[in-house]
Amino acid sequence: MRKKIIAGNWKMNTSLQEGKELVNSIAEMIKSKPLKTMPGNPEVILFPPFVHITEILKITKKEKGVTVGAQNCHQSDKGAYTGEVSAMMIKSVGATHVLVGHSERRQYFKEDDNTLAAKVSQALDNKLTPVFCCGESLEERQSEKHFEVVKQQISKSLFWLDVNDFANIIIAYEPVWAIGTGETASPGQAQEMHSFIRNCISEKYGSEAASNTTILYGGSCNAKNAKDLFKNEDVDGGLIGGASLKAGDFFQIINSY
Repeated sequence: MRKKIIAGNWKMNTSLQEGKELVNSIAEMIKSKPLKTMPGNPEVILFPPFVHITEILKITKKEKGVTVGAQNCHQSDKGAYTGEVSAMMIKSVGATHVLVGHSERRQYFKEDDNTLAAKVSQALDNKLTPVFCCGESLEERQSEKHFEVVKQQISKSLFWLDVNDFANIIIAYEPVWAIGTGETASPGQAQEMHSFIRNCISEKYGSEAASNTTILYGGSCNAKNAKDLFKNEDVDGGLIGGASLKAGDFFQIINSY
């Protein structure tokens, strides 16, 4: 049975002290209502800035079902890449996951499908779980190319993997037009794309692999709309942006199954 996951992407937000206070608040709420008692038995992954990871891990290691990941990794294992962070470095501090292909990385840093495939490879080689992001722009949605775009993204960056390696992938569908805009894909739109992605996986790797792949929704998911989104058969949780910076809202999302 595939995992239900709520992931919090803090992006470039919070000082170290603010981050620690945020995680402590979330941890206290989880103590009052443990994850294993919630419907769906959800897991939580926090993606703080790189420089916070070690300190955040000191807090989360006491909370069963809560893990920490990095927001990005470099596509090389090491080298003269000033300012970059490798998958090996991320793994060495105790993180377990890494975001790959977030729309902001694609847009602002021009990361293409080949670069993202190399990042997936680095993550897997270092025993990190990639959370691979895919999604279409508003123009692509309006021109009805959204299915084509998403299929290309996952095919070129992921479908070179064998079935055993693919089993370690989490996918996050994030319509670019809904990220940070306040707009959200309707539950019907989210289900339609999640079902499409699962069908693409089934065509490549078979129905069992498709059934076991966790697919998250990202795109202005918040405490008000999470429950309706998570009711969908193929929506297994959320990659949460702004709402993950508010402990109460984030906890409410975790408890939305």
